[in-house]
Amino acid sequence: MSAAHESWSEATRFAIYYAPPRASQWWRAGCAWLGRDPESGETLAPPRPAALAQPLEALTGAPRRYGWHGTLVPPFRLAAGVTPQTLLAAAQAWGAGRARFEVAVEAATLGRFVALSAADDSGAQALNELAASALRTLGHLRAAQTADELARRLDAPLTPRQRAYVEEWGYPYVFDEFRFHMTLSDSLDDEALRASLTHAWNAQMRDAGPLPVEGVALYVEPRPGEPFALWRRVDFPADCVADEQARVRA
Repeated sequence: MSAAHESWSEATRFAIYYAPPRASQWWRAGCAWLGRDPESGETLAPPRPAALAQPLEALTGAPRRYGWHGTLVPPFRLAAGVTPQTLLAAAQAWGAGRARFEVAVEAATLGRFVALSAADDSGAQALNELAASALRTLGHLRAAQTADELARRLDAPLTPRQRAYVEEWGYPYVFDEFRFHMTLSDSLDDEALRASLTHAWNAQMRDAGPLPVEGVALYVEPRPGEPFALWRRVDFPADCVADEQARVRA
């Protein structure tokens, strides 16, 4: 546990993220790429892709702060009367009913970012269902957004459906608007640079196999603007392995 309780306050935000298993190549490679292990707090030396003219750490400042992850439930403050242990217990109870699965993934351009995402529709659907289930089950533990927060989030080019999601869930990109991704870069205007980063990541992970989804993790932002830390992992049962893509299609 790298997030110290004594630094938490009413402003502390929690998030439910996907994090690859700690012993996996996916965890080691992603943390090294971003230059930080959010679970141990260790600063890491990023790789040096030959095609890049500048250091990788100069291109990954924003995702480094959030730590290597894929968002399932975006950051939120706890509702009145809800403690971190309440959140942890609820997440563990939810996770006990989930099956482990694997997803084929690849790095690609997502807008002006480079990000890891599902390589096929069945994998995307499985991850979308996981995120929707987490939000529906645990969303009641979130504090209501303030009027200022709501106004700020609505002051963006959103569709009517996205605006409705902001008003109900505090975030526009949930449920059918959700797209699972694990961010690998800052916002970059240079298309060639994005292409170089995409190639470098896919080349180094060519033999890594599918992404193992064996659980989720609770991340914590102790104070506004501080780096997110992985506080607790919530493992899915080891004896509960299913073809999640087939289940979603059923």
